[in-house]
Amino acid sequence: MSTPTLNQQLQALKVIPVIAIKDAALAVPLAKTLAENGLPCAEITFRTDAAADSIRRIRAEFPNMLIGAGTILTTQQVDEAIDAGVDFIVSPGLNPKIVRYCQQRGVAMIPGVNNPSLVEQAMELGLDTVKFFPASASGGTAMLKALSAVYPVSFMPTGGISASNIGEYLSIPAVLACGGTWMVPSQLMEQQQWSEIAKLVKQAVQAL
Repeated sequence: MSTPTLNQQLQALKVIPVIAIKDAALAVPLAKTLAENGLPCAEITFRTDAAADSIRRIRAEFPNMLIGAGTILTTQQVDEAIDAGVDFIVSPGLNPKIVRYCQQRGVAMIPGVNNPSLVEQAMELGLDTVKFFPASASGGTAMLKALSAVYPVSFMPTGGISASNIGEYLSIPAVLACGGTWMVPSQLMEQQQWSEIAKLVKQAVQAL
C-alpha cells in the first residue's frame, strides 16, 4: 500500500491545530491529547524558542504523527525544522528564496498567499498547495471561492477560522484542510488542562 501524500493526509484530517508552545515540556502531553482524541497532527509555529525542541520531542514519541513547522521565515529555521523531524513547512507569506530552499532540501512547503498574483507566483515555483492567510481578514470564503474558480491549486485557509465557520471553508472543493487554534487555547495548554483540551479537540473532530 502506498504512503498517502501530504495533501491526502491533510484532506483526511480536515483541521490542523496551529500551536505556539512556550515550554517544550508541554509538547508530548499536548500531542498525546491531540492524537488520542482524533487529531494526530500539529503545526508547531516558530514564534517561540521552544518550537524545534517541541517538534523533536513529539516526533520521538509519536513517529507517525503529521507535524508541520509554521511561521518559517528563514533558511536557518527550515534547517532546524527538518533536523527536528517535520513533515512539512508552512510560512505566513510567499518568499521565493524559502520555497526554493525547501525544494532543495526535499521538504514539502505550503506558503501563505492572499491574492491572485501570489497564487500565480506559487504556481510558477511549482507549487500546487498554498495557505490562504490571513483567511478572514483577506475576504474569507468569498475570496477563496473567487481564487479557486480560476486557479488549479489546493488551499489551506488559516487565520480567523473557528468552530462556527470551518464548515463554510471546508465546503469549498479546493480547500484541503483548515488551520486553527480554537481547539488548543494557549491558556489551557500552559495550565496543563489536558482534559479540557481533549473535550475541545473531540468537539472539533465531531463537527467535521
